[in-house]
Amino acid sequence: MSDTPVQRFLGGSPLSVVVKLALLSLLVGAILAAFGFTPWSFLHSLRYFVREVLGSGMEAVHTLGGFIVAGAVLVVPIWLILRLMAKK
Repeated sequence: MSDTPVQRFLGGSPLSVVVKLALLSLLVGAILAAFGFTPWSFLHSLRYFVREVLGSGMEAVHTLGGFIVAGAVLVVPIWLILRLMAKK
């Protein structure tokens, strides 16, 4: 059975992709909630980050590196899980 362009773009049937994204979002949301992060705290941190980048030169570069590492702690394992799920 050949995949439709939508299925090729999404990486599977739309329903299965929605279910996978919902489960992954639930997992990431639970992890973030365990550390006390909320969508509002994320937006506050983003606003703080932009203010730091615009106002503090090399300190902003250091902050940027910290944000990249902190984000990679979540993004890389999720990416790896998604890649492993795609290999089945």
